[in-house]
Amino acid sequence: MTNEVAVGQPAPSFTLQSWTKSGFREVSLGDFSGREAVVLYFYPKDDTPGCTKEACTFRDLVGQFEAVGAVILGISPDTVEAHAKFADKFGLPFPLLADPEHRVANAYGVWKEKMNYGKTYWGIERTTFIINKGGTIAKIYPRVNVEDHAQKVLEYVGSLV
Repeated sequence: MTNEVAVGQPAPSFTLQSWTKSGFREVSLGDFSGREAVVLYFYPKDDTPGCTKEACTFRDLVGQFEAVGAVILGISPDTVEAHAKFADKFGLPFPLLADPEHRVANAYGVWKEKMNYGKTYWGIERTTFIINKGGTIAKIYPRVNVEDHAQKVLEYVGSLV
């Protein structure tokens, strides 16, 4: 079952295993409460063309996100070990969180039935949530087109300051 979340609602809390440049650790949404806005982006799979482009554009703007008081968190169903390889290969400096059982994806309503080449399957619908310092969902970018997405998100997050 997939939930739906909306702007103005409290963001569903979570704690997941992650890979960061400093190694494996647990990351909770509450770690950032009151301190930083959170750019929470859900993506289908590590080291695939669209997901790599999205991650690398966030990587290239990470300093600007930090300058406006925002942290970037990526979530996919991949394992922490797959995240480690992906982050290392592309120099990703932000946490990649492992959600192999889709609990967080379900809580945010992004684990959906999809269709590709006439076959249906369940997977992540590429979506980004902006969570303000108070833990409330400020903006949702559904069905993301990765082309200029990170820049649009940066402009929005900068307007929250």
